[in-house]
Amino acid sequence: MGQAWTPLIAPHGFDETVYLVVDCFGRRGCVWREAEVQHTDLEAVITDLMAGQYSDPQHVIALNTAEGWARDVSVDVAREIQERADLAYEDIPSSLEEFVSYYVAPRGRGEREPAVLPDDAKLVRDR
Repeated sequence: MGQAWTPLIAPHGFDETVYLVVDCFGRRGCVWREAEVQHTDLEAVITDLMAGQYSDPQHVIALNTAEGWARDVSVDVAREIQERADLAYEDIPSSLEEFVSYYVAPRGRGEREPAVLPDDAKLVRDR
């Protein structure tokens, strides 16, 4: 019997970082949003977030199976969205206002980091 085939989940090979979004739909719950393999890079995820492709984004998780790590990069993504909106003299898209305000405090008041969760904790923020 041969070894079972397992598809690669990372774009262009198994040594790249993949970014996935936890998106919520109210009472229907939260999901890892489906994405085409070639649209799981950081730029594609930020572009999709800013275009309103997500209902209620909660977290952006980066993972790299070749290096064996996964991280919640929501703070970095929220900062980048804020920076892009500021540079373009535009408001944060309404679909992202809560996400950005949760991870990035208003200017002049510093930034706040989300609480560190235990390993077995859910990723969804309390409402």
